[in-house]
Amino acid sequence: MAEEEQRNNFGARRFARMLPALMIIVGVVYDLSTPGKFTAVPMFTAAPLIAAPFFSWSVTLATGAFAVLTELALDVYNHSIGQTQAYTELTTVVTVSALALFINRVVARSNERLASARVIAETAQRAVLPTPAEEIGGLRIAARYEAALADAFIGGDLFAVQDTPHGVRLVVGDVRGKGLGAVEAVAVLIGSFREAAEQEGALEGVAERMERALTREAGRRGEGDVDSFEGFATAVIAEIPHGRGVVRLVNRGHPEPLLLRDDGELGRLAPQEPALPLGMRALGEWPDRVEEHPMPPGATLLLYTDGLSEARDASGAFYEPGSRLLGRAFPGPGELLDALIDDVRRHTGGGSTDDMALLAVTRPAALPSRLHAA
Repeated sequence: MAEEEQRNNFGARRFARMLPALMIIVGVVYDLSTPGKFTAVPMFTAAPLIAAPFFSWSVTLATGAFAVLTELALDVYNHSIGQTQAYTELTTVVTVSALALFINRVVARSNERLASARVIAETAQRAVLPTPAEEIGGLRIAARYEAALADAFIGGDLFAVQDTPHGVRLVVGDVRGKGLGAVEAVAVLIGSFREAAEQEGALEGVAERMERALTREAGRRGEGDVDSFEGFATAVIAEIPHGRGVVRLVNRGHPEPLLLRDDGELGRLAPQEPALPLGMRALGEWPDRVEEHPMPPGATLLLYTDGLSEARDASGAFYEPGSRLLGRAFPGPGELLDALIDDVRRHTGGGSTDDMALLAVTRPAALPSRLHAA
């Protein structure tokens, strides 16, 4: 799917580069093959206008000059030099060519600002949401972040993985809302997770610390209700103890993780009791409950945000990752996520309305001997 898109994009760019010259050629043929009352000026003026957003200033200038000279040459050939119509047509081509040069400079400046914004956004995302290493604590790791909009880098989805004395701990979450407020909440959650993952002996304590971090941040801003700050997030917090074939989960209102075995079997790790998202303690309070599931060697834990499970096709049908992955096997977590992203693009026709964060963790078929029970 990605290769097909690249070929289509290459073909479109190539056609766009040929179009200005093609317009002038078509204009010449049209002028020579039609009576004098018909004019090819629209095609001559279109050539520099098409070149303006796609080419450099010098190429746009050359295209405009070529269009003007072509129009002048046709006037000489048609013996219409000095006539009012010929003068008007030549003036029109010159004026539009000058306008194309102005448009080219505006587009170039806009592209420079956009490129700078992209670099800043990408740098900020890498600082807030760094890509985890491919191997952590003897487990194979892969993570992907797919923005809903092309060239958008920052959103409210998050993931983090950390090796701790208690095992490999990880989190995938989705902050309510978009924009800077959501990014700030992501930074708060990841910071509190990394600190708590090292210090808290139980997974419930990690969830509690993340809860308090969101509440404290809202209070620091002097904002009384969570609606004025991106103050709640769904999340799954997981722990894979060293040397043990289990995974422990705390699910705070997040889509259920999936467990893919190396034989193609698939399990849905849905919580037995639903829980409110992080940051919504004001609506109800009850203790977190850790649920433990088998995770045999060769199995892969898949965590994702609702950008995956709520992706829609043209008819409005949701993407169902469980049924799509059932019976399939992948060489590693990276290949799983790449195949999943390609499948979602086919399902949605290449577009999506929400960001998507994916995290896959594979327990190797043969556990390294250096790992020991926590």
